Amino acid sequence: MKTYLLKRLLISIPTLIAISLVIFTILALAPGDPLGEFATNPAITAEVRENLRRSFGLDQPIHIRYVKWAIAFFTGDMGYSFTSRSPVIDLILQRLPTTLWVVGSAYLLGILVAFPLGIISALNRYSLVDKLTTTFAFLWFSLPTFFTGVLFIIIFSVQLNWFPFIYNSTLRVTDWNSFIAQFKQSIMPISVLGLYQAAILMRFIRSSILEQLYQQYVRTAYAKGLSKFRVIQRHVLRNALIPVVTLVALDIPGVFTGALVTEQVFRVPGIGSLLIESIYRSDTPVVMAITFIYAVLIVIFNLIADLLYALLDPRVNYHP
Repeated sequence: MKTYLLKRLLISIPTLIAISLVIFTILALAPGDPLGEFATNPAITAEVRENLRRSFGLDQPIHIRYVKWAIAFFTGDMGYSFTSRSPVIDLILQRLPTTLWVVGSAYLLGILVAFPLGIISALNRYSLVDKLTTTFAFLWFSLPTFFTGVLFIIIFSVQLNWFPFIYNSTLRVTDWNSFIAQFKQSIMPISVLGLYQAAILMRFIRSSILEQLYQQYVRTAYAKGLSKFRVIQRHVLRNALIPVVTLVALDIPGVFTGALVTEQVFRVPGIGSLLIESIYRSDTPVVMAITFIYAVLIVIFNLIADLLYALLDPRVNYHP
């Protein structure tokens, strides 16, 4: 196991370097001028614009800019935003608590809904419960989050006036009333994201359990006199969770990088909305930092998923 982990870590390094190189090159060659907003400002002369370009290093060749960025990034310096002039790390840390609260709660909601419904649906195949849960999963998975988000706003904000349709980023939780206000404004984005995630997970869980229910080892366990609950708990679920682990592990990085569409619909000031705003403004340092952090998290959690295989299934053995 240690040898396998070391090999994977060594492979991850050139993988991340290649990803960073591709992302940096695409962003550097993409249309749009990061300092374009100054071109239309008559108060800023061409000389000042050129000095700004030089201070940001935009006058240097791409390969030199990439090397400088990579060295700075791996030493903890993500650079400065072209538009706000603030350190990129500060911008990300400002948005991270909101993203973790909304997207993290939504992901937790999705898991809490998907696992029991997926298991019940699989164990009661073709029953009324199975048909209802399957219909829910297909319906919610088929509807994009921007549509369900707008639908929630129309029903619960405009018609019923239960929840605010714009997320108040200036709200601070200091007492019980502010906590209730924070909870109410988070219900709709969390529900939209959570139910969408639940629909995806539920289908995987149901299919994975059904695949295991008719295996030979399950019949053998029943033949030994084990109860249905014990067979499901100790044998079926353990094997059925293996493909689900990959899906869950690869989705967790999204908890840290935000939900692009939903944050835009509800005006949630998370990292996802920061990424969209930075793309519009050609703010390369911010876009580069967020996308590369997402790539790093994908590699890390992919490795975690592989290691969890061995814990869930003793048959999985990583030889050196």
